[in-house]
Amino acid sequence: MTEEEVQKIYRDSTLLADLTDVSRAADRIANEVTSKLEKSFPIVVAIMNGGLLPLGLILTKLDFPLETDYIHPTRYNNSTLGGELKWIRKPPSSFCGRTILLVDDVLDNGKTLEEAVKACEHTGAKRVWTSVLVEKNISQRKGLLKSDFCGLKLPDRYLFGCGMDYKKCFRNAPGIFALPVDHS
Repeated sequence: MTEEEVQKIYRDSTLLADLTDVSRAADRIANEVTSKLEKSFPIVVAIMNGGLLPLGLILTKLDFPLETDYIHPTRYNNSTLGGELKWIRKPPSSFCGRTILLVDDVLDNGKTLEEAVKACEHTGAKRVWTSVLVEKNISQRKGLLKSDFCGLKLPDRYLFGCGMDYKKCFRNAPGIFALPVDHS
């Protein structure tokens, strides 16, 4: 994609949640996580790359002992359609016997998050919780049906911003945007 194409996509996209909305969603997630996990000494895990920003949004609001880590499954590989899951970094053996909170950007069809949960359970995690900044309104998910903690529920459109990308661009967009319909 050229810089001009990227700029046009951004200009033609629709803002669905501004930074104030995102901040409130992060506060809500952090409060719910605290009430459920503050006594469990969890490992809070970013699912790369999308989960990095949502983890950053909640991490300093989790005022209890915890550890952090990351895993890196991928299905998109510079595409807008998910393919076969590939692991860049699988859950480490240190997850064994621990409470894990997986933090991701979006729950759409649920396949990636479901496989991440299974992989953590396979390492021997005591309990695996999930948190997403956005849960898309999808009636028939093919994977994980619902996240334990969710900040925003948004339409089933291709989203970018606040951790979510479009062909590796826009993760840094100041809010959550929906692509123009003719670009997904």
